[in-house]
Amino acid sequence: MCRNVPHYFTTNVMITFQPIGYVRSPYKSTQEIPKGLGAKHEAEGVLELLPQFEAGLGDIEGFSHLIVLWAFDRVDGFELTATPPSDNRPHGVFATRSPKRPNPIGLTVVELIKRDGRSLSVRGIDMLDETPILDIKPYLSSIAEEKLRRGWLAEAEARKARDSAL
Repeated sequence: MCRNVPHYFTTNVMITFQPIGYVRSPYKSTQEIPKGLGAKHEAEGVLELLPQFEAGLGDIEGFSHLIVLWAFDRVDGFELTATPPSDNRPHGVFATRSPKRPNPIGLTVVELIKRDGRSLSVRGIDMLDETPILDIKPYLSSIAEEKLRRGWLAEAEARKARDSAL
């Protein structure tokens, strides 16, 4: 073991996940998904849970928005820096939404339109059709909007606004 490094940083732990369902999305390729500054994610789709997980949807109808954790199942490898479509500068992968991550996990907040059995109709899809769903959680936030910071994205938006004004 390395000196002064907690043991949990030096152990190789294998974590595996099984999908709880799949996304039905209008997007068949990544090129179809809106990206970059001002991209609107308004596409509707369905989160289709596997039958054995339907009971886990009890009382979900009371929430307006859901957090969906899903797998980037069509990405190979990862890179620790990424140049997002919203900026021409590279950033650390953990400061971006790049799919090329050490653990290819995606997170999307969607609006719940309705539930029909084990199917959730949602708005705000930004995943490919047949993307595996790892988990669903109700969206809850106690952080006031004025306390949120947008990091490099706010800087990129300001540069774009400044350049457009010229």
